[in-house]
Amino acid sequence: MEGDDLQTAVADQRHELVASRALDSDADYDYAFQLQIQEAISASLSPSRPSASGPPPAPPADGASWVGDDEDGRSLATALMLEVLEEMERSAREHEDRAQCEAEFRRMRLDLDRRIHDQRFAAEVFGIPEEEWQDYGDFYHKPFEAGCSSSAPSSSSASSASGECFRVYVKGLVSEEWIKEEKVVVAGLGVAICDFKDNVIIEVKKPLINDILVGDLEAEIEALVQGLHAAVCLDLKRVNALIGDVRLYNYLTGIQSPGQSKITAPLNEATMLQKKLTYFGATLVGPNDTKYAYKLARDAIVSQISWSEETNDGKSLKETCVICFEDSSVTEMFSVEECLHRYCFSCMKRHVEAKLLDGVMIKCPHDGCNSEVKIDSCGGFLEPNVISIMSQRMKEASIAVTERVYCPFPRCSTLMSKHELLEYSKEVFVGAEHGGARKCMKCQFFFCVDCKVPWHYNMSCHEYQRSNPIAAAGDAQLKFLASMRLWRECVKCKNLVELAEGCYHITCRCGHEFCYTCGAEWKKKKATCSCPIWDERNIIREGGGRY
Repeated sequence: MEGDDLQTAVADQRHELVASRALDSDADYDYAFQLQIQEAISASLSPSRPSASGPPPAPPADGASWVGDDEDGRSLATALMLEVLEEMERSAREHEDRAQCEAEFRRMRLDLDRRIHDQRFAAEVFGIPEEEWQDYGDFYHKPFEAGCSSSAPSSSSASSASGECFRVYVKGLVSEEWIKEEKVVVAGLGVAICDFKDNVIIEVKKPLINDILVGDLEAEIEALVQGLHAAVCLDLKRVNALIGDVRLYNYLTGIQSPGQSKITAPLNEATMLQKKLTYFGATLVGPNDTKYAYKLARDAIVSQISWSEETNDGKSLKETCVICFEDSSVTEMFSVEECLHRYCFSCMKRHVEAKLLDGVMIKCPHDGCNSEVKIDSCGGFLEPNVISIMSQRMKEASIAVTERVYCPFPRCSTLMSKHELLEYSKEVFVGAEHGGARKCMKCQFFFCVDCKVPWHYNMSCHEYQRSNPIAAAGDAQLKFLASMRLWRECVKCKNLVELAEGCYHITCRCGHEFCYTCGAEWKKKKATCSCPIWDERNIIREGGGRY
């Protein structure tokens, strides 16, 4: 019997049994009512003498209904039948769910075969010589047929996907989170099965009950089991698991045997699933290199720490920020891209602005986490001008001091590296590497990278510097101020350095070491000049140059 027909039959039978039970209940009520009427009539005819028919039967002590043994048996049979029908309904639902799951896996497997067929066909077309394609390209075709490989018909077990090795990214996470000012431990797993080009085929994310899985290792093993189970359901034959836990990798490769009984059972289950594959391999990757699976595991954890709450706009999902411990909407929670730690917009805004004032790179606020906060993801809580400053700071930090070049035009002032600027200018200037002519990558104006001025077309750098010793009024004021305050210029990066206190041995931010008095270079922590190393007036406290 099909699943739908079985469910219909069970539902009809259940309806009839419920109706029968209702009729039995009505019959019990009528019988009790008749006994009460008989007792009242007897009492009215002989008030001093009990009825000849005797008193009515006493009600059962255990509270059973006013029915005979046959009625009791019939009620018990009806109850048992209802239990059987409920079990049949449950089995029918499970059968239907299993059929739907199998149908979905078959659809996904067919789509996978079609995708691999198309990729192979595209590779074949790409390898056809141009002359042959011009003559026969219109007639070259290879339609996809279910259950056939890209080269020749075969059985469904030898379809296109059978020869490919698929990547199974697995990740299990156990994390301490806050839910309404209460710290809880939650766990989740993520699985992503990808083809050989890293295209995602199927994703699995699942919360885990932490009473059973108390550690990261148990969560990692469960993620592997779920990933292998999905691969078997997809009828994949060759699988390579990418694992970020070194302990699980050692267990799978036989380097180490499990000594804990609580992980033996899931490891055995993983081993049984591996036997259903033609090939199984394990690759150890970095903790953050499980990419897709890591995000899925975090999503599974977030689903456990958020809750629904009534608001003026209807129901809203809430989550607790672990910095301010305030309950915020999940739409106002920021997730750091690399580590996926989550904080409310307000706390992240204060964190980013504080780091910008300190002039340092923006890192995740989580203790001990060094994940970098991406600029593109901060638009939800930062003003455009702050994002612009943040972008400039991050670009400056990514370019070495000696490689930094700023466009000399005041309305542009774009920061570039010398290398990328040279490569960009080679398209305009032949032999640009032998001269100072450059083209700005943003404003497209030409300038001299050596003189740091707009390009002097009819003069060499030497001629220009002789005729223009100080190119601009601002530069003249800066040089005058530097000479008045005894600032020194680093000969390597041309930045000005001011001695606040300490000795005359200066280490510039570009790494160049020199004497503050005469500018001579220090080599191997030793001076190459005879200038005094320090002056008593400058030895106030420990420290060096400020620049």
